[in-house]
Amino acid sequence: MNNNIFPCLWFDKTGNEAARFYTETFGGKITVDTPVVINFELFGQKMMILNAGPQFEKNASVSFMVLCETEAEVDQYWKPLSEGGIVLMELGEYPWSKKYGWVRDRYGVTWQVYLGEKQDEQKILPTLMFIHENNGKAMKAMELYTKIFPNSSIGKVLKYGDGIGDKTHEIPENVQHAHFEIDGYNFLCMDNSYDHKFDFNEGISIVVMTDNQEETDHLWNSLIADGGRASMCGWLKDQFGLSWQIVPKKLIELMNDSDPIKGQKVMQAMSTMQKIIIKDLENAYHN
Repeated sequence: MNNNIFPCLWFDKTGNEAARFYTETFGGKITVDTPVVINFELFGQKMMILNAGPQFEKNASVSFMVLCETEAEVDQYWKPLSEGGIVLMELGEYPWSKKYGWVRDRYGVTWQVYLGEKQDEQKILPTLMFIHENNGKAMKAMELYTKIFPNSSIGKVLKYGDGIGDKTHEIPENVQHAHFEIDGYNFLCMDNSYDHKFDFNEGISIVVMTDNQEETDHLWNSLIADGGRASMCGWLKDQFGLSWQIVPKKLIELMNDSDPIKGQKVMQAMSTMQKIIIKDLENAYHN
């Protein structure tokens, strides 16, 4: 499992409270606890929260599949996640699982709690839903991501034509359920034909920590190509509208310097950038 890739959840003020809730629910730990940035681990997997304001709302276009090995474990997570939340699919038996439920928790994060076999040590898998103009593009997205990132592969792909459960609204060649891996980090994805009132946005983004400028340039340029869009401070949207943060590890190192004035200079330099340029950060640090 690669902890240089992890999801970031956008919150408005309640991020610290939510991090405590998730670590209590799943049995994890908070590793960074500041008013704006909270890092925490669940089952050894890194997740991040930004208390960044009301601009973006999390939605089910990116949900989190929790792979459970017993029915008791499903019940253990389902109870707190559903309290004060909105149940999207009732907990019960389905053609794909003896016990499964889909819920939007009280903080707006969407979880699929699933009884089934875990393939490796990664227990929580971000699940991407390709809807509206992206419907039918799940396969294209997997091919793109696995081409861009090293040590990547597409796993099992189930199409609606071969699938199980209700297929009445879906196109047979579209992806009902698929697994892919980018640089050792696992995702799931699906196409969906329903006219949901949401789509990919900055409410949930994927952070990639890079080792050097070469890796930063490669990921940034590749993800932004063919219709993607640059934002500020290492943020971008790819051609499907999924948000990524491409963040050199050097940025974190310089920002966390024991001299707070140097850290502040680095922050100010970073805030003017789209793609993050390590050399310019180092210049700000030394000047």
